[in-house]
Amino acid sequence: MNEELLTVLEHIEREKGIDKEFLFKAIESALASAAKKILGKKDIDVMASIDRSTGEIKILSEGKEIKSAEFGRIAAQTAKQVIIQKIREAERDIVFDDYQKRVGTITSGSVHRFEKGDIIVDLGKTEAILPKSQQCQRERYKQGDRIRAYILEVNKTAHGPQIVLSRSDASFVKKLFEIEVPEITEGIVEVKSISREAGERTKIAVWSKDEKVDAVGACVGMRGSRVKDIVRELQGERVDIVRWSDDLKEYVKAALSPAEISEIKIDKANKKIEVIVPDDQLSIGIGKHGQNIRLASKLIGWEMDIRGKEEKIKVATAEVETKKEEAKAESGKVVEGLKSKVEGEKAVKLTDLDGVGAKVAKILIDAGYITVEKINGLTADDLTKLDGIGKKTAEKIIKSALSYKL
Repeated sequence: MNEELLTVLEHIEREKGIDKEFLFKAIESALASAAKKILGKKDIDVMASIDRSTGEIKILSEGKEIKSAEFGRIAAQTAKQVIIQKIREAERDIVFDDYQKRVGTITSGSVHRFEKGDIIVDLGKTEAILPKSQQCQRERYKQGDRIRAYILEVNKTAHGPQIVLSRSDASFVKKLFEIEVPEITEGIVEVKSISREAGERTKIAVWSKDEKVDAVGACVGMRGSRVKDIVRELQGERVDIVRWSDDLKEYVKAALSPAEISEIKIDKANKKIEVIVPDDQLSIGIGKHGQNIRLASKLIGWEMDIRGKEEKIKVATAEVETKKEEAKAESGKVVEGLKSKVEGEKAVKLTDLDGVGAKVAKILIDAGYITVEKINGLTADDLTKLDGIGKKTAEKIIKSALSYKL
């Protein structure tokens, strides 16, 4: 037992990377607890020790060695249980630490099984989960298929580390470019921004620190070889490589490509951009179900609105007409709004009176003289006190009002 224990512990340390001293202490602690149960005395101080050279086990209580026929059998059983438990714990910790460091990178494995829409991926040393929410809807897998995915997060659970993968995160595409494009790894080309609708389309903005290196060309590769490999990995997802610029207008033009832009209006205070395009380019600028303008907006980080030239003209004309209608309506309110109403008689408008136009009618209404009947009780002098009505106009109004039998 003694020599065998030492041999086992040395093998575990060598093969599993678990410190032998750590295992010695764990076994000693477990043996002390087992000895207390055998002796039936929970309150006594019992200590177990293992000789690191010979593997000899001693049980001590208050400095005295305690011997029991059961200790040999219990020692072997306890040592085995502790070793198995500690190996499992250590392996879990090693896996957790390993994958914790790899969060934000791409890993690969094989499809092991399916659980309620989630895919369980065999990574070799452990398993990972590709949740349904992190999958691309158009992608389909079967058991045994090889799969690459982005390590989204690693969580510690009672059952060991939980490694969460993603194929729908925008960072997955970014990492694929880092793998395929050496200039990005070397720091010559930089990915400035990325927006993605997984399985459909991605826009990625790149910039070169070296004027001699074309950022877009580096990402596309010779005859499109680099971007083709990425598109193949994404199972046909469209990838737009955009040239980043600190000139916002130039950046907007690139982001909305392939649409041609006629005019760009920038509202810096509200971070809004209005884009005007030729009418035949409007559908291209908007994209299928609004995808192009939506991704461009996410890429730049500003709210964007796109219109065709004709639509802009119509909108501008409509605004002018609206203002005219509002002015007309306001005038109508003055002219038509308040009528002189008398019991059993036909209503008379103020503008029916001589000398009363829209302007004078408004003056009278603002002064509270909203009916012809009320004006009948006034004199010309009363009306001239109102700002904007002269003596001659006042006399005309009074004379005209009196001509109506109210």
